[in-house]
Amino acid sequence: MKKGLLIVNTGDGKGKSTAAFGMVFRAWGRNFRICVIQFIKAETGQWGEIKAAKKLGIEWHTTGDGFTWTSKDMDETIAKARHGWELAKEKIASNQYDLIVLDEFTYTMVYNWLDTNEVLDWLRLNKPSDLHLVITGRSAPEALIQAADLVTEMTPIKHPYEQGIVAQAGVEF
Repeated sequence: MKKGLLIVNTGDGKGKSTAAFGMVFRAWGRNFRICVIQFIKAETGQWGEIKAAKKLGIEWHTTGDGFTWTSKDMDETIAKARHGWELAKEKIASNQYDLIVLDEFTYTMVYNWLDTNEVLDWLRLNKPSDLHLVITGRSAPEALIQAADLVTEMTPIKHPYEQGIVAQAGVEF
C-alpha cells in the first residue's frame, strides 16, 4: 500500500528538524513539490537550512518570533503561531505539494495555542491522501503520536553545549 504518511519527530534530543530537512533534501532529489513552515524560528532568521532552501527553490516560511522563552509579547507569539497554522492549512488543503514539513509545530499544541484534537480532526478531513506531512518538536501530544504513521523520538546522550562548546554554524544552524 502506498499513502501519504504522517511523520512525527519528537523527543528532547537534537536532530528532529535536521531529520525532517534530510527528508526535504531527499524529496527535492525526487522532484517532489515541497513546503516547509517553521513555527518558532524568527521570521528574520537566516539559518543554513533557509539559505539552502532558497538556492534550491524550496518554498520556505518562518512564522515565529524566536524562542518562546524569550518572547517579549506572548500574545504576538501566539498570534504568529496561529497565523502559521492558517498558512499550513492553506498549503495542506491546496493539494499542490507532495511533502510539507511543520517544523516545531508540536509547541503550538503543547502550549495550548492550538487544540490537538481540532488539529487532528482538521487533518483527517483535509490532508490529501498522498501528502507526506512531517511534524517536529518536543513533547508531541499522545493523540498526535497515536495518529501518526511514523514516530521517532530523539534521545539526548551527549551534547557539545554540556562541554562549554557553542553552537557551530553549518552544524546546528
